[in-house]
Amino acid sequence: MEKEEREKILLAGKIGSEAVAYAKSFIKRDMKLIDIAEKIEDKIRELGGEPAFPTGLSIDSIAAHYTPYPNDETLAHGLLKVDLGAHVDGYISDTSFSIDLDNNKENLKLIEASESALENVSKIVKKGITTGEIGKEVLRSMISLECNPIVNLSGHQIDRYDLHAGCNIPNYPDESTHELADGVYAIEPFSTRGGGKVHDGNPSSIYVLVNNKNVRSSIAREVLTYIVEGYGSLPFCSRWIVKEFGSKAVLGLNQLESNGNLHHFSTLVESSGANVAQTEHTFLVEGDKVTITTK
Repeated sequence: MEKEEREKILLAGKIGSEAVAYAKSFIKRDMKLIDIAEKIEDKIRELGGEPAFPTGLSIDSIAAHYTPYPNDETLAHGLLKVDLGAHVDGYISDTSFSIDLDNNKENLKLIEASESALENVSKIVKKGITTGEIGKEVLRSMISLECNPIVNLSGHQIDRYDLHAGCNIPNYPDESTHELADGVYAIEPFSTRGGGKVHDGNPSSIYVLVNNKNVRSSIAREVLTYIVEGYGSLPFCSRWIVKEFGSKAVLGLNQLESNGNLHHFSTLVESSGANVAQTEHTFLVEGDKVTITTK
């Protein structure tokens, strides 16, 4: 790995870590989610990075992929997952934490299980370990605290400008023999007291560019050009586009989605309706050395 590349990976991780500390310092119950997201994203920019994806603020049984819409009035409450990412010249960090805003013992137990699983995994991560071994440790940690992992959500390898690259890192022992090589990985145990699976829920307002094929509408073409130049292969959200183009952005996004230019992510909801906690760090594996860039 080139020195400059490594420095950018580490800087992205440092920005992610500082953004987490900042978020923990101000998030309170009944704050508007849109205010929380925008404060976090502004902090990432202030620290010298760019958001690698829209800040996720998923509540209770929504495990992932909720980010506020433009003019969203939703207030923070319950078991809130805060999932954020930073990139520096395309080199990405991905990190998350969960916070209980209801003083609920069950929520605190779920947070403990997720945090404990990640901490225990961090002790065994190394070059050559199989992803199945990592999943086995996540499951062991969860079961020891009477919780279950979400088995159809996983961590992932990260490459430059590619948030989900290469291998997946399961949260249960899937018997995979795929070994970690040198590279960057996000590991993210999700804990629940429910059945341990998620399904697609409502649209999330998070998109990713699929292709830049021609579209007939002039506003859609204008929005497409902005997306290609501003986000490329990284996820983005409707409120970012509305900030640039105003209300006509919604029409442009809908036309691009209908034309097949964009993939619109769904929220991910625990199938039995149980609450979910998440904790995540980014790991840089280099030979015998492992650095948690977001810690």
